[in-house]
Amino acid sequence: MIVKSDVPDFFVYGEPSRSLDVGFLHVETVMERKTLHFGQVSPHKHPLMGQITFWFKGEGVYKVEDRNWNFSAPAISFVPSNVVHGFEVATDSDAIVVSVSDDMLRAMSPSVDLNLDTPVFVSGQPDDESWSRVSALLEMISAEYHERGGTEGEKVITGLVSVVLSLVGRLGGSVALRAGSPTIALARALRKTVDQRYKEDWPVRRYVEMLATTSHILDKTAKEVFGLTVKEMVIERRSLEARRLLLFTIRSVEDIGREVGFDDPAYFSRFFRMRMGCSPSEWRRAHLKDGGCE
Repeated sequence: MIVKSDVPDFFVYGEPSRSLDVGFLHVETVMERKTLHFGQVSPHKHPLMGQITFWFKGEGVYKVEDRNWNFSAPAISFVPSNVVHGFEVATDSDAIVVSVSDDMLRAMSPSVDLNLDTPVFVSGQPDDESWSRVSALLEMISAEYHERGGTEGEKVITGLVSVVLSLVGRLGGSVALRAGSPTIALARALRKTVDQRYKEDWPVRRYVEMLATTSHILDKTAKEVFGLTVKEMVIERRSLEARRLLLFTIRSVEDIGREVGFDDPAYFSRFFRMRMGCSPSEWRRAHLKDGGCE
């Protein structure tokens, strides 16, 4: 039996987990990393991003948590962050993998006809018209990413990814998998509650009360699944939303500070500088030029 804490965290397969930029996207094929896995990818998870994997040729076994799926192409999966997955396929098999940061998935969730907290795996027949659409969309995403990059092509790619996820829901809404130990269920409930309440500056005890648990269990769950305490999760969520608004809107720094729960602009600036190493205005200028804080 695999113990969750023993499963490695990766950025993309074979690379150590790291923090992600706001709006992070990454697209590649499985066999671009064949020298690392030769078709056998051990169980692993990604703490900060979900993945779409579209098998356009070959066959094998796809593993999600405690479930195994024997498949032949075409097949597609969506695996949220922190869900254990892996596969075994022949070396002539291949898939397009689209990795999407959690913040971007949250932003597109209202327009997607799929539960983005639950893993899904679906296979079908090549002559089904729906699979032709999925294949065309994934090829467009790959081309846009490699021709324009994740930043320049972001709006187009985001729209295409939303459509793909909705098609996955249409194809396989009835075969969603349960990735659900009590720990994972509590972790997802915590993240959802943080997303809903982070602007209100709740103390940790309010999250404990809302989720009907104890401080020890909640912090242990947060550390095990997300690598952060509950307090750190709230701080990171506020910081993430501030960065997203600075990067993708023209709202003033003061207005953004109020939006993420800081009535005092000076306090917001200090908070941001402690997290990012520069002021909100400096961070915005640097990232609009594809740079970083100096």
